[in-house]
Amino acid sequence: MTPTITTVSRIGYGAMQLERLHDDRAAAIALLQRAVELGIDHVDTAEFYGDGFVNGLLREALHPYDDVLVVSKVGADPDRDGPVPLRPAQRPEQLRASVEDNLRSLGLDRIPVVNLRRLDTGPGLRAEGDQVVDIDDQLAVMVAMRDEGKIGGIGLSSVTLDGLRQGLPAGIVCVQNAYSLVTRSDEEMLALCAAEGIAWVPFFPLGGAFPGVPKVTDEPAVQAVAESLGVTPSQVGLAWLLHHATNVLLIPGTADVGHLEANTAAGTITFDEEQLASLDAVVTRSAEVPLG
Repeated sequence: MTPTITTVSRIGYGAMQLERLHDDRAAAIALLQRAVELGIDHVDTAEFYGDGFVNGLLREALHPYDDVLVVSKVGADPDRDGPVPLRPAQRPEQLRASVEDNLRSLGLDRIPVVNLRRLDTGPGLRAEGDQVVDIDDQLAVMVAMRDEGKIGGIGLSSVTLDGLRQGLPAGIVCVQNAYSLVTRSDEEMLALCAAEGIAWVPFFPLGGAFPGVPKVTDEPAVQAVAESLGVTPSQVGLAWLLHHATNVLLIPGTADVGHLEANTAAGTITFDEEQLASLDAVVTRSAEVPLG
């Protein structure tokens, strides 16, 4: 079974921050419904977001998902008692179990797109011991589940350029890596995705997700362009991504309706040549989390 090509709007919604509304379920449901009203038609989620809490919200607010394409991910499991709330789940049997968990919590028979979260690059977890698994072994089970009709398209996340090249024969529909105006080390991978017709879906699109990682909104050039256009620096950072490459899809996350509306409005921002040149000239830095 080959992946189905689906067209979506260029700005979606990343649902991870809905965990912040754990004690205000009504507000979380209202935010998701507002997202649909704004024309958002794809939502990024995972069973390990709030240990199923976020998927439950999506099911309550949006099921049967007639107007929204659901994108989930596997490769980690919740770890409530660990030093971070996640632990790697990279083995093929764990990937299959995670897909089944997502199907149940989302109330779906088939998840339109599932991203395989590798642990090769960017901020976050790293695999050790028996969690170090070759990408071919992982994609074999992903393709099997696609053939079984449990998932539609297969994506990759936190993957290296070599890993993407190795995975291309499986039929990859999107790549999610940490990428922003200030962290552009994956430029060659973005170009490969464009050439192969693969959507580039940056997470941490404004940088600064961890202490020590640069923030797009701190850049003088971004602030100057925002002031000249009468918009926010965050909107400039998101709009730059859309202008930078035609295969970019955005999934900015928020738990605030006002921010949701502002993020969506970023899709209407245009730059003149001078403004775009000043943004392109911003120096790129590493997205790795400093140690020590």
